[in-house]
Amino acid sequence: MSEETQVAAAGPVQNLKDMADLVSLCKRRGFVFPSSEIYGGINACWDYGPLGVELKRNVKERWWHAMTDREDIEGLDAAILMHPKVWEASGHVEGFVDPMVDCKKCKGRFRADKLEHAACGLKPSRKPGEGSDCELTEARQFNLMFKTHMGPLEDTAAIVYLRPETAQGIYVNFLNVQQSARQKVPFGIAQIGKAFRNEITPGNFIFRTREFEQMEMQFFVKPGTDMDWFEKWKEKRIQWHLDNGIRKDKLRFHQHKDGELAHYARAAFDIEYEFPFGWQELEGIHNRGDFDLGRHQQFSGKKLEYFDEMGKERYLPYIVETSAGCDRTLLVALADAYRFDGERTWLALHPALAPYKVALYPLMKKPELTEYSDKLYADVRKRFRATTDDAGSIGKRYRRQDEIGTPFGVTIDYDTLSNHTVTLRHRDSMVQERIPAENLIRAIEDQIENWGK
Repeated sequence: MSEETQVAAAGPVQNLKDMADLVSLCKRRGFVFPSSEIYGGINACWDYGPLGVELKRNVKERWWHAMTDREDIEGLDAAILMHPKVWEASGHVEGFVDPMVDCKKCKGRFRADKLEHAACGLKPSRKPGEGSDCELTEARQFNLMFKTHMGPLEDTAAIVYLRPETAQGIYVNFLNVQQSARQKVPFGIAQIGKAFRNEITPGNFIFRTREFEQMEMQFFVKPGTDMDWFEKWKEKRIQWHLDNGIRKDKLRFHQHKDGELAHYARAAFDIEYEFPFGWQELEGIHNRGDFDLGRHQQFSGKKLEYFDEMGKERYLPYIVETSAGCDRTLLVALADAYRFDGERTWLALHPALAPYKVALYPLMKKPELTEYSDKLYADVRKRFRATTDDAGSIGKRYRRQDEIGTPFGVTIDYDTLSNHTVTLRHRDSMVQERIPAENLIRAIEDQIENWGK
C-alpha cells in the first residue's frame, strides 16, 4: 500500500486573467519567443522554443490520430506554392480582402471592422468622429495573400502566392487521393500545414499571426447526406477539445447567420473559446456544398465528378470541412491550463499534451542518488517523454516543473536505496505517494489512462 500526503494550497485557485502573464511564462520557460528578437523582433511572428515544439507536436499528433485512425480518412501534404489559377478559382484573388483604414493621429493601420484596436481610442460601438478625436481615412480593400515571384524574372506571368489556407491543396487532389487510395464517398482528406496571411491587425500573442499552421479535414459526401455529416462532425470536433481537458464552460458553438455566412457555405458553426480578451473562434465546421470542386472543375477544365458504382451515377460531392488553427489550439491549451494560488503557478495540462510527462529528482547531488535516478530515468524515458532536475531545493524543482505543466514528479531519496520505493508527486493536487520503483511506469500509465475520470 502506498502512503499519501497532501500539501495545502496557499490560497484559492485562480485562472488566467491577463494574457501578459501567459506571454511572460511562455518566454521564461521556453514555450514561445518573439521572432528575430535580437533585431527588435518582427510583428506577429513567433518562434517555438524547446517546450513549445513539444507541446505543438503533441497537439498535431493528437489531432492527426483523431482524424486518420479511421478507414475513411486519408492524409495529404500538399505544396505551399500552387498554380496561381488555384487562387482565382477559389475566389481568393478577387475576394480575400479586408477593409483597411489609416488613422492620421496615431499613424496606425487597422481593419475597418475591428477598430477597437485603434490606439487613438476609437471604440467598436462608435462611428469615426463620434466620442473620439481620431482621423480615419476612407476604407479601402486590402488583399491578405502574400505575393511572390517564381523564376528568375519578376514579370506578371511568374506571380505566385503563399497559400492563405491548406484546403485548396486538398480539393485539387480530390481525385488523386480517391483513386490511388481506392476510397469510396463518403471519405475525408486530412492535412496539417503552414499558411500565410498578411493580416492588417494581428495580435493577442499567437492567436492571430501572419504565419501559422492549420489542421484541416475535408470530408466528401453525397449530396443530400451533407447535413447529417455536418452535425456528426460538429459533435466530434467539440468532443475532441473536451477530451484534451479544455473546460466545458469555456467552449461554445457560434452559428453563422445569413449576414455572416460565407457565400459558398450552406451552414457554418464556429467552436469558440473564452479567452481573457473575449470569446474567439478556435475551429470552424462548414458545409461548403459543391462550391469548391465545382469552381476547380470550371477553371481547370478537368472533370472532378465522382462515379458511384453502386448507384451508377456521377456527381460532384459536397464537402463538410473541419478547420482548426494549430497555434490557436495550443494557445487555448495553455490559457485554459493556467493556474495560480498566490504561491505557485502551474499549467494543468492534460498529460497527452504536456511537453514532459514525468520529471525525476534525486533529492541531493550525491553519487549514489544520482546513479539510481539515472537508471530509473533511462527506464522511464523508454515509455514517456521525461526530464531530470537536480538544481536547487526540491521545492523549487517542483515549482519549475509545475510551471511547465509536467503532471508527475518522482523523488529519489535515501529510503529509495534501502527499500526501492520512490515518492510520486501529482502536479495539480500536490498529493505525494510512496510506491515501489518497479511499479512506477504502470502507476503513471494508469493515471494517464484514467485522467479526468
